[in-house]
Amino acid sequence: MSFGPGSLSTALKYLIGANVAMFLLQQIVPMTTVVFGLVPGAVVGRLHVWQLVTYLFLHGSLLHLLFNMLSVWMIGSELERVWGTRAFLQFYFVTGVGAAILTVLFSLVPLAAAAQLYGGLIIGASGAVYGLLLAFA
Repeated sequence: MSFGPGSLSTALKYLIGANVAMFLLQQIVPMTTVVFGLVPGAVVGRLHVWQLVTYLFLHGSLLHLLFNMLSVWMIGSELERVWGTRAFLQFYFVTGVGAAILTVLFSLVPLAAAAQLYGGLIIGASGAVYGLLLAFA
């Protein structure tokens, strides 16, 4: 009898390890969140395009990190087993970066909610996790 989908693959270990390492760095150097979190206004106005990727590795709390990484493990291990490591990682990053691009584009829409998003700070792997969840479904 076992719990969960099984052991972690090397790719999942690195992905989860990078998220944990960045979370620890956020606790030690809080400015990390401001520099690497997704701010649509900074991406558009100052060309901080790295934020489209780096926001995936930042989390707001230990529970936020825990549930995102638990989801990556539970869903990602099966998808990686079926698709292979390369396709899994490509899909993970395409959905994560795709979520960031859609967020930036939506922030440009002339609505009050979009205007708030333009200057807001977005962090977490949830965009990629939702992509994995859709693929798993």
